[in-house]
Amino acid sequence: MKETPSSPTSPDADATTHFGFRSVRESEKAAKVAEVFHSVADRYDVMNDLMSVGLHRAWKAFTIARADVRPGMKVLDIAGGTGDLAKAFARRAGPSGEVWLTDINHSMLRVGRDRLTDAGLLPPVAVCDAEKLPFPDGHFDRVSVAFGLRNMTHKEVALAEMRRVLKPGGKLLVLEFSRVAKPLAPLYDWYSFNVLPWLGAKVAGDADSYRYLAESIRMHPDQPTLAGMLEEVGFSNVKYFNLNAGIVALHEGVNLG
Repeated sequence: MKETPSSPTSPDADATTHFGFRSVRESEKAAKVAEVFHSVADRYDVMNDLMSVGLHRAWKAFTIARADVRPGMKVLDIAGGTGDLAKAFARRAGPSGEVWLTDINHSMLRVGRDRLTDAGLLPPVAVCDAEKLPFPDGHFDRVSVAFGLRNMTHKEVALAEMRRVLKPGGKLLVLEFSRVAKPLAPLYDWYSFNVLPWLGAKVAGDADSYRYLAESIRMHPDQPTLAGMLEEVGFSNVKYFNLNAGIVALHEGVNLG
């Protein structure tokens, strides 16, 4: 079994990472990402529908189908935001299952919790950092993270934590914006850096957060690189599926123990 990296306990004060196209201190990134999501939480779902022309629903439906959650399973949804995946998983896992909705951002988690409550579901919720998950080893059958990995400072540490909390045979599913097919790249770039900030300003009153979204996508590892990262922390049977010409990709990995 491969060794997995441990979460850093005392980050280097001088170490830097990217926040969109900007370089910031690693110790500052989490707070800057938090500002983005505190700002957009209440309009997050409306913006998702507008930005993706509703396609985000199909991407999530594909992820839910690939997860194949069955009654009695234990599922962890990381960076679960407004609860789309957790809601579907909770219904599939049933009363004998255990589905956790988690997010590092309490504004997003509040919206997700309220939506699940309105749907008649009461899964456990927790504010937590994906790099330091507060769950025991080998607890979950499935772990999911949708559109959250690119915002994490130490992605390899977060992925190792996800593997740690999975049972042997458990599956990780990572749904994330990825590298679009080259022929579409010029049009996609124009849309990302012109239309998205405009929509953000008009609908959410926040152009900067959606400019960060466009930049963060470009800084995220491409499909083969992310697949390699999953393998590096010990996942097996790693594969990915390009959705809508690679605008989004679903990565899967299995913890074989």
